[in-house]
Amino acid sequence: MTEHNTAGRAVVLDTETTGLDTKQGHRIIEIGCVELQERRLTGNNLHIYLQPDRDIDPGAIAVHGITNEFLVDKPRFANVSAELKQYLLGAELIIHNADFDVGFLEHEFALCGEPLELTQVCRVTDTLAMARKQFPGQRNSLDSLCKRLGVNNAHRTLHGALLDSEILADVYLVMTGGQTALSLEQDSGLGAVAVDIAASVDIAKLKLVAAQTEELTAHEAWLERLRKAEPGCAWDKLVH
Repeated sequence: MTEHNTAGRAVVLDTETTGLDTKQGHRIIEIGCVELQERRLTGNNLHIYLQPDRDIDPGAIAVHGITNEFLVDKPRFANVSAELKQYLLGAELIIHNADFDVGFLEHEFALCGEPLELTQVCRVTDTLAMARKQFPGQRNSLDSLCKRLGVNNAHRTLHGALLDSEILADVYLVMTGGQTALSLEQDSGLGAVAVDIAASVDIAKLKLVAAQTEELTAHEAWLERLRKAEPGCAWDKLVH
């Protein structure tokens, strides 16, 4: 696993497929990509449904809810490969269980006569491997991480590539820095509202509440996990 970027362009990516194994002829039927630029959501996302030219396994339909009938009029991978390659080129790819999605994507590129080794044109960060390092011995599915890190996924009833990428983007930002409110909405006037609220508060009347021993211990444990995941913890730089 490569170290994650703290700046630059990243693409949080997920796929849905007809089944679990390319060796059994399974194909990608949905690709969802969420773009981050310097850890901010840009809104320049990519979402594609694909016609796989084969039936979807019933077990897969139960997971993502995508049916054969829905995909009848959708493009084939060969029709979108150039657009997808251009979108991904040079980005850090952030993927949960990266081997699965990278394997399927490389298989699709090969099938349409455009073999591409993604690790040669992109950096790949596997958030599952990252989570196993930060939370050893614990469940590290996307749902489990959402619950552990306080990321809202209440709207997720079925798996979906774009929805899962949006959720994973929040999870990744919390795991690597603790901040998730990084969308373009920050530049839409909300900052001015926050300033107005702050200006209306009488600082002298605010009650100072000191952290309890157990709270300080929990805080230090969290910082230690960050230090292990990323040498040079930003908090340490601020307080020293």
